[in-house]
Amino acid sequence: MNILGLSGLVHDSAAALLSDSGIVAAMEESKLVRSRTAAGIPREAIRYCLERAGTGWSGVECVSVASRPLRAWARQAWLRTRLTPFAPIPSGYYQTKALGELGRELNNGRLLHLLGESPHLRVLHLEHHLCHAASAFYASAADRAVVLTLDEQGDGRAGSIALGEGTRLRILRSISFPHSPAWIFSQVTDLIGFTPHGDEHKTQWLGLEGEPVFEKLFLELLRRSPGKLPRLATSYFNGGLAGRIAFSAKFYRAVGVDPAIGKAAESDSPRPQIPDPLRKQLAASVQQACAKVAAELAERYRKQTGAKSLCLAGGLFLNPVVVSHVERNTGFDHVFVQPAAGNEGTALGAAWYVRHHLQRSPRQAPVAQLDWGPSYSSQEIKQVLDNCKARYRFHVSEEQSLEETIQLLGAGKIVGWYHGAAEFGPRALGNRSLLASPWAPYVKENLNEYVKHREAFRPFAISVTSERAAEFFDFSPAARFMATLGFAKPEAARLLEGFLLPGGRVRLHVVDRRANPLLWRLLERFGQLAAAPMLVNTSFNLFGEPLVVSPRDAVRSYFCSGIDALIIGSFSLAKT
Repeated sequence: MNILGLSGLVHDSAAALLSDSGIVAAMEESKLVRSRTAAGIPREAIRYCLERAGTGWSGVECVSVASRPLRAWARQAWLRTRLTPFAPIPSGYYQTKALGELGRELNNGRLLHLLGESPHLRVLHLEHHLCHAASAFYASAADRAVVLTLDEQGDGRAGSIALGEGTRLRILRSISFPHSPAWIFSQVTDLIGFTPHGDEHKTQWLGLEGEPVFEKLFLELLRRSPGKLPRLATSYFNGGLAGRIAFSAKFYRAVGVDPAIGKAAESDSPRPQIPDPLRKQLAASVQQACAKVAAELAERYRKQTGAKSLCLAGGLFLNPVVVSHVERNTGFDHVFVQPAAGNEGTALGAAWYVRHHLQRSPRQAPVAQLDWGPSYSSQEIKQVLDNCKARYRFHVSEEQSLEETIQLLGAGKIVGWYHGAAEFGPRALGNRSLLASPWAPYVKENLNEYVKHREAFRPFAISVTSERAAEFFDFSPAARFMATLGFAKPEAARLLEGFLLPGGRVRLHVVDRRANPLLWRLLERFGQLAAAPMLVNTSFNLFGEPLVVSPRDAVRSYFCSGIDALIIGSFSLAKT
């Protein structure tokens, strides 16, 4: 029988189907409905999972949902009740908003039974951060591990510290909202002019260009002493934590920012612009402080439990800079990062927790790849190409396809690379990627200006074969999923000067032959003609859209952008 795991039904909804042999299917709703965000029941993701498994609802043993809406509402209501004397009107607003969210979630839970076509369908609701922890621990190879989760908030919690042992997982400590490093990160994201809850990745990369001159301030704001649970210093915030940007005048004075910026955020009036050097300093400072808090917390529980492995999940650990800091500043022998560390990953955790912790079923092999999304046959791809009146070539073998791709890359072209099943999670790991030679002229400029339409400070990943990666980089196993940073050795620093981040760091994707044999072969063959088996790898999507999933998504993105060529299954398209 199968277990259907669902992420929380508020935002970033996703579904995952788990059988006795492992994950059968998993996909985010946003990718299927072609929107950057998706809330509510992930109907399309559920439909896809059941279709891929070849079963209907009758084959689902239970539905496990990564949220407990009543508990979430009770925790938020308790928080706002305590804050009411300091800000009665905003507290009343937040109480009303929480009640609306509770009503929607309870209604979604009712609708799940109707979707299941059975009044007896078993629906379990689990704690959000417990599912984060399960998604990391059960995906790892660790038999005993400290599991640290940190995000903005889920079910009224900002994080947890858990201990995983065999098939068992128990929460040691929970971190209550608002004592959330990730929430502070979002507040700074808004302050420096990016969109909160969407552009935190921009803050992380901008921070590498600045000095963390306010690190001490953010550490004082985030925690009382090293290794202790995060606890906000309330004097740095408005009464009742009210407002879109909740920092108080004391905070603005400490960082040299006009408090009018915070007030302007609450109205339609133009917000005063923060000078660019200060933006970089703020981004660097909050990033360094959050990384330090996470590392100190993990190290404290390493010493307390004696565990040799650490597993990480939650939105804060989508940040490779934070992950790299934790890896290098803790004493764990092994650090595993859930590749889909955000809310979508809780769908996996919800299913795994039921299977392993509640049912005591043996654990399965560690996650080695994430190709759990839709895949399409050559006939299906051909139908889309013909329908679009596209001119294409058909390749009779993989060798022919690889040969044409290498010629295009060698000529400095940007190539859309579409093969196999879509990946689960936010990163393109070689099935839905844009590839280019790192030695092509103006490759970064062309990708940024004509394809990605994004800021120049955001880096591109470098994919390299696992067999030769150690020649060029120092890296951890998390580089298989692009979840951490690598450090360039002298030869790589010479070859990849334009792709290095401050400190000789590089966004790295190490490709294992077993995980993605076709991309590995492409890298290996390209390395025989170029300086090394490396390619620039970035996500295959248009600006403001999620990763492509279907052939139609890929063809539309190809024709609507500056991509030079598209290798899609056994077919190739090129612009002249």
